[in-house]
Amino acid sequence: MGGRLIIIRKALFWLHLSAGTLAGIVIFIMSLTGVMLAWQRQMIHWAGREFHNQPQAGQAKLAPEALFAAAAKAKGGAPTALILRSAADEPAAAEFGRESTLYINPYSGQVLGEGSRAVRAFFRVTEDWHRWLAAGIESRATARGITGAANLIFLGVLISGVYLWLPKMWTMQYLRPAIWFRRGRNGRARDWNWHNTFGIWCVVPLIVIVGSGVVMSYPWANDLVYRITGSEVPQPSGPGRGGAGGRGGPGRSGPAFETGRLNAMWAKAEQQVPEWKIITFRPPASPRAPIQFQIDSGDGGRPQLRGQLTFDRKTGDVTRWEPFSSNSPGRRLRTWLRFSHTGEAFGIPGETIAALASAGAMFLVWTGISLAIRRLLRSVARQKRTAEPVAGMVS
Repeated sequence: MGGRLIIIRKALFWLHLSAGTLAGIVIFIMSLTGVMLAWQRQMIHWAGREFHNQPQAGQAKLAPEALFAAAAKAKGGAPTALILRSAADEPAAAEFGRESTLYINPYSGQVLGEGSRAVRAFFRVTEDWHRWLAAGIESRATARGITGAANLIFLGVLISGVYLWLPKMWTMQYLRPAIWFRRGRNGRARDWNWHNTFGIWCVVPLIVIVGSGVVMSYPWANDLVYRITGSEVPQPSGPGRGGAGGRGGPGRSGPAFETGRLNAMWAKAEQQVPEWKIITFRPPASPRAPIQFQIDSGDGGRPQLRGQLTFDRKTGDVTRWEPFSSNSPGRRLRTWLRFSHTGEAFGIPGETIAALASAGAMFLVWTGISLAIRRLLRSVARQKRTAEPVAGMVS
């Protein structure tokens, strides 16, 4: 039995080493960009802090229709989203795709300016590297296949690494070098110590981050989330169902939506969740698409604090309220996985843990490849030493 376990362990080790080395560069890029994308929402919000201002005593906010119209007039086209926050000093935000956000004084309707294009461009480029290695549109599908495969390989590396990490004996002599950093180590001993230490402390959040990445990369993994919870697998959205790309923007004719009932619907949205913090309205892209509001009583990244309110286009009546708890178990789990990938589901502490785990993954790749190279060099040197006596005998 012991001999079989040794054979299994050796086979698993070589699979672990080969897979990690093969996908190492892509894993490193995704880990690095994962760190850079940490606290993205907070950083973008912070970049617009210059537009915050305290209202005068007794001053009331303008109606949403007036803010929507002010944004459309300033940019020459309807915004793709209007976002209002409940805090008194927060400006209204009108988004025009991913490229631009216009801030408006909610009390006067004055256009205050655009959010930092540099900050948004930084995160947009970083996301492009994270998702598809910054490939062009024509090569994006291939690049997504590469990052998806790297995610899947990394998940296997993490799971196999847990087994390989297990010490020979559960004593401090064997356990200490595998759970904490040791001073005075260099070369292979240092790399081995760092690889084990970073691995054991980061493995749980990394399995969540990487596993959720696999779910987002592969339809079969996405469907599996629904099947294991006994939920119906949703059908993929077809073209023309209201994707973001079909919404109006600067210089376009705008979405198929008249703002005449926006004030009344917005008031109903506020009444639906009296403790709301953020309400987002995205104009529908077609005359048949429903009118929907996203209501958030958190900071924008915690799915359990979000809900969607749907209105009838003709009457302006509420037709459906979908808080997080009303979703199927599969939908709730899938949403949790999406926001657990970035740590947002657990607030700033979760985002911080995700960032630290991603940084740990970078060290795992570095030390893993370093150990592989050292092993290769030792093997070459050993073969060279073996060949030298044979060459001497022949001569």
